Amino acid sequence: MTEVAFHFNAPDKLAYACRFARKVHRSGARLVIAAPADTLQVLDRMLWTLAPQDFLAHCRSDADEELVHASPVLLAVDVASAPHHEVLLNLYSEVPEGFARFDRLVEVVSAQDEADRAQARVRWRHYASRGYSIVRHDLVLKAG
Repeated sequence: MTEVAFHFNAPDKLAYACRFARKVHRSGARLVIAAPADTLQVLDRMLWTLAPQDFLAHCRSDADEELVHASPVLLAVDVASAPHHEVLLNLYSEVPEGFARFDRLVEVVSAQDEADRAQARVRWRHYASRGYSIVRHDLVLKAG
């Protein structure tokens, strides 16, 4: 069963996604980041502008098939077609279709955006109602 974790109180969800991607990559796992196309476009630019020592090889899911399979970080609008199934980082406001085929699912929740927090509660209830054990990570407590 997929391991579900919520990372709460992210001051900047996209900056956190970049740090999380770096951490997952350093662990040797492959990561799929799911988000709307406009969010992925911004995230793609952010990943390209990381410091040279933090560079993460990544691509969008609509890239050449060989590149998609080789990339340790995949930016995807639709996770169902992603070839990787280790870690999924969800930046959508709803439960991602096909999440159950991943070993781990991480949900990132804003520190300030009340709408985002309310949508996260709906996703939490969805996973909990289906029997998923949910791990909670408070990013404020980790930083302090």
